[in-house]
Amino acid sequence: MSRAYIEKLFKDFVPEIDESLMKKEIEKAKTDAALHANKETHRRIYNFIDLTSLNVTDNRTSIREFCERVNRFYESHPALDNVAGVCVYPNFIETVSETLKDDRVKKVVVSGVFPSAQSFFSVKIAEIELSAQKGADEIDVVINVGELIDGNYELVLKELQLMKQAAGNAHLKVILETGAYPQLRMIKMAAILSMAAEADFIKTSTGKINVSATPEAAYIMLTAIKEFYEATGKKVGFKPAGGISTPDDALLYYTLVKNILGEEWLTPELFRIGASRLAGKLESLIL
Repeated sequence: MSRAYIEKLFKDFVPEIDESLMKKEIEKAKTDAALHANKETHRRIYNFIDLTSLNVTDNRTSIREFCERVNRFYESHPALDNVAGVCVYPNFIETVSETLKDDRVKKVVVSGVFPSAQSFFSVKIAEIELSAQKGADEIDVVINVGELIDGNYELVLKELQLMKQAAGNAHLKVILETGAYPQLRMIKMAAILSMAAEADFIKTSTGKINVSATPEAAYIMLTAIKEFYEATGKKVGFKPAGGISTPDDALLYYTLVKNILGEEWLTPELFRIGASRLAGKLESLIL
């Protein structure tokens, strides 16, 4: 992609952030979130969770037990919607496929040298291709944060397009790592490039650096999704992840999505929450 194309892209989807409006919308969402604190909304949020295990200590035994937790919910509460997906490292995709019983739950893997994305690009592509071949329904990759900060936008866009191609029929969720940027406008620039590369979702964070999901990053990404939809007619999903551990945390992101994008985005096809501890806390409220 040429520099002229990138410049037009950033002109069409202005990266500048109205911080005053952002603060007002976040405060409104915090107030509105209290209105949604009920069992029905908690059940909906449970169905938006990508239940996540991304630990250095993960092994086949622990991942089987991780999946059995999802199976037990499915068997004990067949009338309720389960979590949307289970998210693991790519070497465990076959273990997930062998263990998971609820075929409504998506098999999600992180790939492309998660969480840093710092390696030879051929290695990143090979891992994405293997993840798709082994049966991943969705693949979460990290945008090239360093090159974006350095202004190499053509390279970032080209890499994302090749990642999308490598993912094949699997959905591609691009992690922006929003806590890594020195300027808020860079979050929107990352979102614009990801959506231009036909990402199916944009995701806030890996959860592996000090700053993970924040309401500010969510607001910027959601407004970018809205602008992109209004300009192209394409709906892109949103996934906050990292540090979302309480029902109140989840309610805030739910409300931001509802206020900015509307009820039509409140489905597992367009909204996910990456979490490991949230599911258990929600279960105590919905069962």
